[in-house]
Order: sequence, then structure tokens, then C-alpha cells
Amino acid sequence: MDSIPNQQHAWVNLRRGEPAEALEYRADWPVSKNLEPGEALVKVHAAALNPAGYKLMKFLPNFVANRPLGDQVFGWVRSDHMRLTNQGALCQYAKVREDWIAYAPSNIPLDEVAGFAIVGITAHDMTVKNADLQAGQRIFVNGGSTSVGAIAIQIAKSRGVHVTASASAKNEAFVRRQGADEFVDYTTVSLPEFLWQRAEEGRKFDYIFEMAGVTDPSMYTQSDSYLSPMGFYATVGPQPKGLYLSEIWNLMKTTLFWHLPRVLGGPKAPFKLVCLDYQREDLEQLQRYISEGAVKPIVDSTYNFKDTLQAYERLMNGKIAGKVIVKVNIEDN
Repeated sequence: MDSIPNQQHAWVNLRRGEPAEALEYRADWPVSKNLEPGEALVKVHAAALNPAGYKLMKFLPNFVANRPLGDQVFGWVRSDHMRLTNQGALCQYAKVREDWIAYAPSNIPLDEVAGFAIVGITAHDMTVKNADLQAGQRIFVNGGSTSVGAIAIQIAKSRGVHVTASASAKNEAFVRRQGADEFVDYTTVSLPEFLWQRAEEGRKFDYIFEMAGVTDPSMYTQSDSYLSPMGFYATVGPQPKGLYLSEIWNLMKTTLFWHLPRVLGGPKAPFKLVCLDYQREDLEQLQRYISEGAVKPIVDSTYNFKDTLQAYERLMNGKIAGKVIVKVNIEDN
């Protein structure tokens, strides 16, 4: 610990608002050296920005780091820990629980793996822990160009699954590079109608994974016609674009149909809201996915530490494919 400074460079959330208003760059932020049993202090190399960061202004990024002893690791910072320690990952040194980190795969750059933990765990939860995908099954991924959607496609293909995925036309090449067998442009067709047509052709889906955070419940309410009898509809959860009446109304309808029994008109297919269900072995499985070449993390863009506000602007623009990475290592900036 003697070689670790007492102060560090960090972006600190001091007030409410958008990142440009809420964040302040500090060069004198204290380093948390008092470690409890089961905690580790990591030197952060790069951090990934997540939408929750600017929506709640409570940092919830992944990070890649070097421990003081030299082990290269990747992992994440839990939101409750951030509230207790007043520390996220946009700093040079981060104190975390040891079970939130795992050895980083050696076959890809640290910057790339920085954005993998949270999206990788979420995709793994959906495709493996909830669905237990098997070779020969068929799935539909709505939001194939999102970070979670892209990783879900890769995991599904590694298990021999046929994948149909949606995105806008400009992201078709990106989605197909992840391994999607069939692509649909959601801006030109009705997705429920498209799925129904596939079912009419004898190609029902075993699972539907909603990764885009849409609030319109129609894809679920009509799912009995295009889901197999044992299938289900899983979602990362509706993510309203604002407090508009249409968005609020769609949220209310989604909640209603989610809980509505079939005898009262609700769909037969189960509705699963997949929240982060983290276990240490999940992070270790992600490491194996990358090391074996089954999955490759996706980086949209990389920014220097002092350009974090520009990185948030890129994230908030919404037109990204992959993770937005901030290189925290001051020596490289």
C-alpha cells in the first residue's frame, strides 16, 4: 500500500442533473485504502459508461483494473456499494469486493473487456440461466444492436441456436457480424406481424428476448401466436424515453398484461423481467466465453479520462453500437 498515493484523479457526482451539470473533475479525491476482509483495491485502467449513469447520475460502470500486486482483472461496481463509499469506477483506484472481479482474459486488450461485465452478465442471465438455450432452438432478439443484445446473439450462436434479430437498417451489418442468421428492420415492419408470419411458415420461436427497453407491450400481448408452447418472453425492462403520456400509458399497459391471468385475457406465455442476478461464477463464465473465442466484447468508442463529459454525450446520443469506454489510466491520457 505504500506505493499507492493518498489522493487521486476522479470524476465526482456532486449534484443532480445531466453529466455536464452534475459531474466535477477532481485531482484531490481520497484513495480508500482501509480494506475490510474480502475487499480489494484495484488500479483502474478503463471504465465503461452505462445509461443508468446519466439517467440516475449514480455511476454503475464496469471497469478493468490492475491490482496493486499486478493481477489484471475485470468486473463491476454494485450500486449499493457506490452509495456507501461515494465511489464509482471513474477514478484511479477503486475499492471493491473480491467476488465482483475475476481474472481478465489475456487474448483481448484491457480497454475492450472494460465494458463487458454488466452487459455480459445480463445477456448470460437471459440466454443461459433463464432460457438454458439448446442447439436447434430459435430465438428472436429485439434490439440486436444494443450492447446486451449483441452479446446475447453471440452466446446463443455459441450454443447452436438460430437467431433472428431486429435493429434499424443502418445497423444490419453490425448485427449480422454478431452472428444473427436473419435480420429485420423494425422501422419498416410491425414486429408482431413479422413474428406471426414466421409462425405461419412453421417457424415459431422458443424465446423472445426484448433488449431495447421498448415500452409498447404489443409484442408480448400477441406472443401466444408465435411462441412455442414452452417458450417465454423476457425483457431487460421498459425504459421510457421521457415522461410523455404515451410512454406512461404504455408502461401501465405493460404492467397490466404482465400480471393479467390468462382467464382474464392475458397471454399464455410467461413474462420475465430479467434483473441482474449476479453470482461470482457468472463473471468466471464470461471470462471463459472470451478466452475460448465464443464471445467478443464490442466497443463503440474510447475517450480519455478528461473527456468523460464528451463520452457521456456520445452515450446519451443513443446512436451507438457497443460500449462507450473511458480510459482512466492517467499515464495513457
